[in-house]
Amino acid sequence: MGWTRRQAVAGMAAWAAAAAGHAQGPADIEGGTLRIVVPYPPGGGTDRAARLLADALQPLLGATVIVENRVGAGGRLAVQQVHKEPAARNVLLLANPAPMLVAPLLVKEDGYDVARDYRALSEVTRYAFGVAVGPAVPVKEFGPLRGWMQANRDKITVGVPATGSLPHFFALMLAQQLGIEMPVAGYRGSAPLANDLMGGHVPLAVDTIDALEPLHKAGKLRILANSAERRSTTLADVPTFKEVGLKLSAVGWNVLYAPSAMPPERAARIGDAVHRALSDPAVRSRFATAELEVIGSTPADTQKMLAGYAAQWTPVIQASGIKM
Repeated sequence: MGWTRRQAVAGMAAWAAAAAGHAQGPADIEGGTLRIVVPYPPGGGTDRAARLLADALQPLLGATVIVENRVGAGGRLAVQQVHKEPAARNVLLLANPAPMLVAPLLVKEDGYDVARDYRALSEVTRYAFGVAVGPAVPVKEFGPLRGWMQANRDKITVGVPATGSLPHFFALMLAQQLGIEMPVAGYRGSAPLANDLMGGHVPLAVDTIDALEPLHKAGKLRILANSAERRSTTLADVPTFKEVGLKLSAVGWNVLYAPSAMPPERAARIGDAVHRALSDPAVRSRFATAELEVIGSTPADTQKMLAGYAAQWTPVIQASGIKM
């Protein structure tokens, strides 16, 4: 049956209204693609968190959610690129403090301004740091490690997953607390650092707990202390630094950011979906299985956390003397 002129006009008007709504706001996520960019190679804690989050978001947004790894410049390359993406592409960034806090303090021209170019949607995961030894170091607890270090000052080098990363600064804080000079060797990621630690090429390492934990449980290296306020439920045998007599505690985070160019209502809808996804017990269980501490916070709570974090770490980073 053919349409009358009135029906055709009404149909065209309805289509135009729907198309306008689709172009303007959050409805254009449905049936489309959402990309979560990770500034690091596959396999690390940020990448694992992004992939778990992507799986959880797909049914809530009715969209295909893809994780992209854009590697380079210690994470800065992705941060430089994502805020320049066209808003219609629906691209987000999952990043940790290295490119979002540390780099802006150490690099004069990094190509972005976090406060201007990004909007924080949610803290996704949080992680602590650990100090670990390989089989070449004959100690099983942190107390004897101090004596071994004092007796082997010429052999001490501490490896970290990246120069200018928070594990790097935590290693400097640890050396200061111990009163022992420890040269820091920056690696290109956790995997090569772990390989050198297990192979005896570097005696000590400071890295995130989630990167070290599987190898600790497999008996290939030993985590001697962790930087959280209390012991991990999955590493109950590992004391905190405070328990071994050091005034040290620190954590890192992975926060999901939207470029400032993304329409606010669309960013708000995605942020709400993230909060709902990370509140789901089944999703939280999957993060726990991947040895990740899931958070899931509102934009306001995330911004409050970031402000407090910057106040804690900015003086440490500026006093380090590190240049990038």
